[in-house]
This record gives sequence, structure tokens and C-alpha cells, in this order.
Amino acid sequence: MDGTLTNSEPLWAEATFYLSELLGKRLTPTQRLATVGATFDTTLAICADNAGVTLQPGDSERYRARMFDYVKGLFARKLEIFPGIPALLQELKADGVPMMVTTNTERNVADAAITALGRDYFVDTICGDEVPAGKPAPDMYREAARRIGADPAECLVFEDSATGMRAAVDAGCAVIGLPEDDQVEIPPEVTEISRLRDSRHLAGAKATDVYEWFAKISAGQ
Repeated sequence: MDGTLTNSEPLWAEATFYLSELLGKRLTPTQRLATVGATFDTTLAICADNAGVTLQPGDSERYRARMFDYVKGLFARKLEIFPGIPALLQELKADGVPMMVTTNTERNVADAAITALGRDYFVDTICGDEVPAGKPAPDMYREAARRIGADPAECLVFEDSATGMRAAVDAGCAVIGLPEDDQVEIPPEVTEISRLRDSRHLAGAKATDVYEWFAKISAGQ
């Protein structure tokens, strides 16, 4: 969802820099890339390590509350849905394609973005605090496939982060990568969207395009 359907990655970047400053030392842009698609606990650990801070009991919940309140404020003021996404979701739903959101973002933050997108497009949603292990573990995608009654190999995943791509690949899904820039490490099993169309995003894509891409990936093309 973040970085694929909504232009929320810049907002998460802003919030992550805010968190790192709370801990005493701002991350560099390169260091911040390691947090893209990561769980909060991973992000907090990266920020603490960068600042030379040893986390104490209770710190995780305290910093989580501060960061998530900050993110909610950003979402309320600045969250944008990528152009063409509502039309694409509507086409896919009209064709009877079951769609799910799987995000490492915790439920109390993710719900605002899911509602903005249109909850009715999706048969279900899974958030990072609802599975034993978040991405890059494959749990979330395996659970998504189970909920729609499909084999993971029958599922097409769109991911923007190396963390999410790894999770989807290890779950056995077909994966299209929508990296924000060339610094994102794309697993070799992933098909970058620029190989399928002249864009890094889904703007202007039709349902028929998605079906064609899935057929090509499934055929190993």
C-alpha cells in the first residue's frame, strides 16, 4: 500500500527522520532506506543504533506512540493516492478479482490510509501487528493467500520495498517491483515494473495490463 497505491513513503520518511531525532541523531538518507517497509521495532533499532542509544524497557511503546501520532497527523494533512489507482481498483473489483492490502504498518495507523483508498475494494486487509512476523518474513503473504483460498503462486503482489519483495518471493508469490529509486535492492525473482511498462508506478494501468503482466511472469517471460 505505502509506495504502491498511496504516495505515503515521503511521509514515512519524514516520520522516520523525526523518530531518529527524538533518539538524538538524525539518520542520513542512505541509512533511512534500510527502514523502508520495515516494522516499527526494526526502524526503532536502526535509529537507536545510529544514535548510540541503549533502549530501556518501555522505550518501544513510548517511541511508537510518538511516531505514530506524528504519522497520523501527516496522513490527515498530506496523504495522496497515486493517480489512476481508484480506477484500476474499480476495474479489478468489477472483474471479480479478490484483492488484499498487506502492510507492515500497524492497524491503528494503516486504517486511515485504507479508508482513504476505499476499503470496499478489498476482501480483507492484514497489518504488521496481526501476524507472528512482519515482512521480510513471508507470514503476511501466506496468510493473505490462505484468506482468499488461493495458492501463493496464484497471487500477484505489487511491492516497492526490498523488505516487502523478499517477503512475497519467499511466500511463493509472483512479484512486480515498484522501487522508489535505483537504490532499492530488487531480488532477482522480482520483475521490475519498468520491464513491463515505461513507468515506475501504476498510473494509467488497466486491469487488462495486470492480467497480461501476470501471464508473462507465470510463463517465465
